[in-house]
Amino acid sequence: MSPLWLLILVAWPALMAAPIALVGRWPNLRETVSVLTGVALLVGVARFIAPIAAGARPEFSVFSILPGLDLAFALEPFGLIFALIAAALWPLTTLYAAGYMRGNDEPNQTRFFICFALAISAAIGMALSANLLTLFVFYEMMTLVTYPLVTHHGDIESRNGGRVYIGILMTTSIGLFLPAIVITWVIAGNVDFTPGGVFAGTGLGGLAAMGLYGLFIYGVGKAAVMPMHRWLPAAMVAPTPVSALLHAVAVVKAGVFSVLKITVYIFGIDFLHVTGASQPFVWLAAFTLLAASVVAIYCDNLKKRLAYSTIGQLSYIVLGAALASRLGATAGGLHIVTHAFGKITLFFCAGAIYTAVHRKYVSQLNGLGRAMPLTFTAFTIAAISLIGLPPMAGAWSKWYLMSGALDVQTQMVLVVLALSSLLNIVYLLDIPARAFFLPGDDKTPRGFAEAPAACVVPLMITASACVVLFFYARPIIAFIDTAFGSAS
Repeated sequence: MSPLWLLILVAWPALMAAPIALVGRWPNLRETVSVLTGVALLVGVARFIAPIAAGARPEFSVFSILPGLDLAFALEPFGLIFALIAAALWPLTTLYAAGYMRGNDEPNQTRFFICFALAISAAIGMALSANLLTLFVFYEMMTLVTYPLVTHHGDIESRNGGRVYIGILMTTSIGLFLPAIVITWVIAGNVDFTPGGVFAGTGLGGLAAMGLYGLFIYGVGKAAVMPMHRWLPAAMVAPTPVSALLHAVAVVKAGVFSVLKITVYIFGIDFLHVTGASQPFVWLAAFTLLAASVVAIYCDNLKKRLAYSTIGQLSYIVLGAALASRLGATAGGLHIVTHAFGKITLFFCAGAIYTAVHRKYVSQLNGLGRAMPLTFTAFTIAAISLIGLPPMAGAWSKWYLMSGALDVQTQMVLVVLALSSLLNIVYLLDIPARAFFLPGDDKTPRGFAEAPAACVVPLMITASACVVLFFYARPIIAFIDTAFGSAS
């Protein structure tokens, strides 16, 4: 398969933004073009599964900036997983967005779908980045093209949320991420994603390595490690399909994917294990996941509760990377997959609830499960997956995370994981428990009151995936393992 396909995959969603704009006055045609574009992207990305699993690593250089520094694309297992998630969830989110945007008579719908396509293009660009420079370019593109989505409503609340969103993400990327890339170039003379990392034999170690790793952790603000997390709750002013994009399809996944890829291919697992440079960030991630879970318990706004849930869930991936073990990195890669389907289901459910009955607070959901059984059943399935209980997919990523902690004799992490799971139960299962078992108020619908099918069908599909992936996790784990052929 020609490496030119890498460039085509990155450019395809951005190029198709033009036809989406041209047919914007015809909503059915506009959304059909969006869905078909997503399906075509998924087919194109899926063609690389077999070659990558067999050990192929296609590369394509667009142009050279300096000797040894190119804007270039390459594909490896972690990148392909991220690309597959973005490509698979784009058509479903487009279908869901059609039902939500029409059901709530949202303005600027064509602009929404254009920016959505550009965001997917940025996600694919990050997934296929061959080096830190290319990753940074598409990381910044992601921030810029999602800003209009966050400020979609155009009111004061949206603009304030947008300022926090772009302020934190641009400040961290330019002030920390970019200097970290420059320092890497100066020390190693190489910013390519290299199996085993680029720092072996450079003399980097101790506090210097720890400081550089910290620049990357905080520079990648999209990973939402505290205290660089405030942009995520602030972005909840956006319509729910945007929240689904931010939390499951592209933005936060771009952050933790970057952390994982930098850990494995820039520092290298062996280098971090020997130097201990990542160890403080295990506990930073542990603090973030516990603190975010505690805050989530006290959030009555449903989307805000889910936002803090995302902050905690992302920290599982950062923690897995920082453990500096193969099992921990495997857990991080697997949790990118399981969290994507679980969290997008929860946000789909939140949007379906708002579309059907215009309720957005947890305290307003009492008794609603009898009127919206499909939505709250899907919510329950996704919640159990994120808690990490079988037979849902999230159980496997939690299992590998615990195994990774034991592998490097960090047993206290097991206590943190157990406590976080208990907190997850409190703030997630509280919602379906209220909906199914508590009496509603006078305004609670007595009959069937589900949202339009365009909203309900996608959430049923993603909830089903949470179950199916539990039984078919082994191929994903085996695929992730191919990343460590020499990248350890």
